[in-house]
Amino acid sequence: MVYIAAEESVVEMIGKYFFQHKAPGRGSSSARRGSVESCDDKDGSWPSAGVAAGLEEEQRLLHQDLTRQIECCLTEAKPSVLRCQVLLLPRNMITSVGNHILRSATDEPCGLRGASIRLYVESKDGLKSAGNIMPDQAVTPTFELSVVFKMEKEDGWHIFDSGKVLKLRPEYRLVKRKLYSSASPVIHDFS
Repeated sequence: MVYIAAEESVVEMIGKYFFQHKAPGRGSSSARRGSVESCDDKDGSWPSAGVAAGLEEEQRLLHQDLTRQIECCLTEAKPSVLRCQVLLLPRNMITSVGNHILRSATDEPCGLRGASIRLYVESKDGLKSAGNIMPDQAVTPTFELSVVFKMEKEDGWHIFDSGKVLKLRPEYRLVKRKLYSSASPVIHDFS
């Protein structure tokens, strides 16, 4: 079920972040920090032969790097923005988000290299910025993708209190805005 008022408020909130916030500095370490908990297979293998057969090696490598960067952003957001020690994700969620981001970039002039990706966590208090990803710093972005993760509502948990567990729902929203066009953002909900 889609609620128009909710979509408008999310788009407005994301619009504020587009123009007011810049990417926080992140280290260039490629080592896996491992503090985002997930039921995903952690061996780095591609999720299924059917998906891998349709993608070129370059796309597979882009996907791996993208999912690593998403995980890094979520890990760095835990103590500061999300104020939790443990972040639980549904099985294969980051893989799925990476796949949808790559599909959204296929019709763009520079592909994924022209993306500016912003990660958010939606809570009862609104959107919290969880980080930014620029796949290629040398390319001027041609489009912005906002990934809005949704927080699991658990009775009795004080989700954003320090030392607590934060659990994300399998649903998320992808908002695409072309920087070279005045068209309205395109919103896709995934579950």
